[in-house]
Amino acid sequence: MRRLSLLAVALFACPLFADDKPSHSAELVFPLHPKHNHAPGIVECPNGDLLVSWYRGSGEKNADDVALFGSRKKPGKGWSEAFDLGDNPGFPDGNTALFIDRKGKLWMFWPLILANSWESCLTQYRTSTDYEKDGPPKWDWQASIPLKPKDFEAVMTAEFEKWQKQAVGFTLPKDLTPDAVTKKVKDKLAVRLGWQPRCKPVVLKSGRILLPLYSDTFSVGLMALSDDDGKTWTASTPLAGFGSIQPTVLERKDGTLVAYMRENGLFGKIRASESKDGGTTWGSVTSTDLPNPGAGIDAVRLADGTWAMVYNDTTRGRSSLAVSLSDDEGKTWKWTRHLEKHDSGSYHYPAVIQGKDGTLHCVYSYFVKEGKSMKHAAFNAAWVKEGDR
Repeated sequence: MRRLSLLAVALFACPLFADDKPSHSAELVFPLHPKHNHAPGIVECPNGDLLVSWYRGSGEKNADDVALFGSRKKPGKGWSEAFDLGDNPGFPDGNTALFIDRKGKLWMFWPLILANSWESCLTQYRTSTDYEKDGPPKWDWQASIPLKPKDFEAVMTAEFEKWQKQAVGFTLPKDLTPDAVTKKVKDKLAVRLGWQPRCKPVVLKSGRILLPLYSDTFSVGLMALSDDDGKTWTASTPLAGFGSIQPTVLERKDGTLVAYMRENGLFGKIRASESKDGGTTWGSVTSTDLPNPGAGIDAVRLADGTWAMVYNDTTRGRSSLAVSLSDDEGKTWKWTRHLEKHDSGSYHYPAVIQGKDGTLHCVYSYFVKEGKSMKHAAFNAAWVKEGDR
């Protein structure tokens, strides 16, 4: 009897791993709101709280009232009232990305938009070690991340020639002519400003922090790299896809990094690039088989090695949002299920993590004609593998 009792205690103390049977739930983080609410981040705190961030205001880069907001969900409870996460008065604040480092410190990254243009972005961050109480974190530090992209002119020039060969048969935009690109990549201010975050940072096996960034000035990606837990940052070479932005990064077992990117260019496909040296340099950007309508994506490596990607699985519009799984590190995506699939509305800019119990938590911008919110979906891999019902 005592042996059975101990077994029962163990079972109750250690809940079944979330992948044992299909599971899914979803709810709005806050009621539909009349203002623009967009671009979320999400983390699971050590105490089990979920913390979500986003920006809210009367628009985007042209609206000087845009500020950062957040909400907290304690285990077994609903989402809290929205609270203030930060504001640079008189300037728009943009996309948020949340991250907890290996020492347990919370980071929030976002762009400060200096002159109401994406080209004038400067990436900011705040940190906190006191973030598990009710309400917003108590921030203890804020700074900027100025960057000098590595070998920018040489890489952009060489990769533009390769991109042009991929683009044979397409009509090139006016800002992507050889003369325009050659002139722009020599402009130091244009090269060093305009970098902004979208997807969460990752910590590599080496301990390096890699923060994915992108530039609408050049429509390319970049990585901010730190080998001292965020004290200092350097920049990688550009991920020069000329239309490939907002990278999300996964690490293979052999250490190769794969960056998947939103496609704002010609091809209508999620774009990809690989790095063999921890994100310092990146190979040519290519197209995957996964569609993309010019909308943000996010991905996460699960505890069992499976890769999960959340994306708008169309070439036009954002009314369909899917999650796909790969058990071969991105070679194929064998399972897909929809988080949203409608004739109207926009369900986009996902941020996805895996919780300690194996549950995937995805938060995304939820736009319908009645208003805007963030939506949180909690599900597991078994639910995705069932496919649409």
